[in-house]
Amino acid sequence: MPSASPPLGRRERNKQQKLDRITAAARELFDEHGVDQVTTQQIADKADIGTGTLFLYAKTKGELLLLVQSSSYTDALARGRSAAEEIPDVLGAVMAIIRPVVECNRKQIDNGRTYLREIVFGDPAEPHHRDALALTIQTEEAIAVVLRRDERIGANDAMTRAHIVSAIMFLSMAATLNVGLTVDEIVQQIEDQVRALLP
Repeated sequence: MPSASPPLGRRERNKQQKLDRITAAARELFDEHGVDQVTTQQIADKADIGTGTLFLYAKTKGELLLLVQSSSYTDALARGRSAAEEIPDVLGAVMAIIRPVVECNRKQIDNGRTYLREIVFGDPAEPHHRDALALTIQTEEAIAVVLRRDERIGANDAMTRAHIVSAIMFLSMAATLNVGLTVDEIVQQIEDQVRALLP
């Protein structure tokens, strides 16, 4: 019988509660005003903590955005994986993974584009940045699993193609030319390119 993990101590519970308040405050303010229009002081005030405490959890506003967006991205990826399991067609299953990620990224377009920029140019030693990079790897792995359904695609080839799919998705969401496009238009643009990668 597996043993239950010990309950968190008071200090750990307080830290988690502060992190939850910071995440909720940042999410609400970023969703309402956009990341560029929100100050760290506003987030600290809304979370009912001091700015010094805020910086213990995230050193920059970009890291706060990574924290908030990665939480939403995790949920989107889980929905996409679940949907892909129900779709036998390889292209359809890949797109089932991609659609919720695009929807998540486009919920607030400036935030989504800033999130992508932070992933590329942020400090990889920072924990929230590492978490965001881990999500991109998880996305590629999920896509590779679907691609392996096609017997003509080997394991290495599947990972290479999944990496290319990830790059296509990333560029489609980040491109300035696509700022005015709807989720459906971006998903269609990605699908047209992914189709060309399949045997």
